[in-house]
Amino acid sequence: MSLPLPRPGRCIVFLIRHGATDNNRANPPRLQGRGVDLSLSAAGEWQAAQTAEVLAACPLAAVYASPLKRATETAQRIAARHQLTVGTVPDLMEVDVGEWEGRSWVDIERTEPEAYLRFMTEPDRHGYVGGENLTQVRDRVAPALTELARRHLGEAIAVVGHNVVNRAFLADVLGMPLRRARSLSQENAGINILRYGNDWKLVTLNSLFHLLHEPAEIG
Repeated sequence: MSLPLPRPGRCIVFLIRHGATDNNRANPPRLQGRGVDLSLSAAGEWQAAQTAEVLAACPLAAVYASPLKRATETAQRIAARHQLTVGTVPDLMEVDVGEWEGRSWVDIERTEPEAYLRFMTEPDRHGYVGGENLTQVRDRVAPALTELARRHLGEAIAVVGHNVVNRAFLADVLGMPLRRARSLSQENAGINILRYGNDWKLVTLNSLFHLLHEPAEIG
């Protein structure tokens, strides 16, 4: 994958979802918001290493992450290749999923069909029960990422976030209604490339080329 280089007055942002945890690989997957702070699984460690290898070719000026373990552990792999430390940004923490923490969508749809339908139809207005909606996520994440980009004009940075955090921000960049944010795939350790000058431009969405050959023994 050919990586863009920073230019004067612009910041290149590599926005990455953290590597996988055991909850991500469960069948069915279990929701993990800010209340579940798991470390990376063996698969997640491999994904983080592959991501670090790809980004080693780019002169990163800084690496940032959500304070949750799965994000900071991914970011630490990337930062180590550039002799950097990871800056944590609380506003990049994953969505608060409230009462649905640790549950699967299959279970939620079965036991709370009305709340499930409201969330699936209008997640920008009707959030996770007892937690946040997507508007609240977007309203804390977008200013935080914009501030980081402004701080690093003329440079490239890596930012490790989360599934919902990244989707809400990317939908905003693309001018999409937030209720459609779930249509934006954000796989574990997928790389989004954005350019910031006077505004945001998405260059690459959810690139997975570096993850195509995951060893069978950790799949």
